[in-house]
Amino acid sequence: MSTPRPVNQLARAGGAILAAATAAVDAVRTAEKPLHPRGEVWEATLERTGHPGPPTGVDWIDEPGTDPALARVSTAIGLPTGWPDFQGLALRVDVEHGWSDLLLASTGSGALTRFLLRPARSPHSPALTTLMPYRGPHGPLVLGARSTGPDTYAVAWASARGPWRTFAALRLLRPAPQEISFDPLRFPPPGLDNYRWTARLREPAYRSAQDGRRAPDAGAPD
Repeated sequence: MSTPRPVNQLARAGGAILAAATAAVDAVRTAEKPLHPRGEVWEATLERTGHPGPPTGVDWIDEPGTDPALARVSTAIGLPTGWPDFQGLALRVDVEHGWSDLLLASTGSGALTRFLLRPARSPHSPALTTLMPYRGPHGPLVLGARSTGPDTYAVAWASARGPWRTFAALRLLRPAPQEISFDPLRFPPPGLDNYRWTARLREPAYRSAQDGRRAPDAGAPD
């Protein structure tokens, strides 16, 4: 089913606004990256256990397995430690025929608040979701995570307004001294896809953030 034209138009307008906001942040700061300027990259593993609920039609969610991963824990604005900020958890998961990228941000977990950003003081306190749904075989799916310990997260899925169902555990193993650029538009989880309207909304901001990256010695250090 095609996306209604008004939704596409709103998505384009929203994408332009997000891109402009990203560019504005980049213009007033000296960090190498306009968004998520400080963070830690970890070698990790994603242990998929499946779930007792109805099948999603996505084997990666429904079936057990273990995937090597890289995880980046960061804050969006880079405010001083302890200040409320938008928390982020980015994942690159090894899957068959390549990898998948996930970007999760601090939100609420309710039927509506899972789609709304919410600042928090720590990446271990809030719910984190993909904010926008993926297109699954049986309808829209949202992915989310919540901290279950200093180095562990429970990873879950939900329909657009349904209950959360845990299907995996993410374990941070050891720091990985590297920088990584995630692209969830090009590399969605296997069996899922981006809605056209979500791609139109997100892509301008992602491209603006990537264009705004500076060489490491171009500005003040973090």
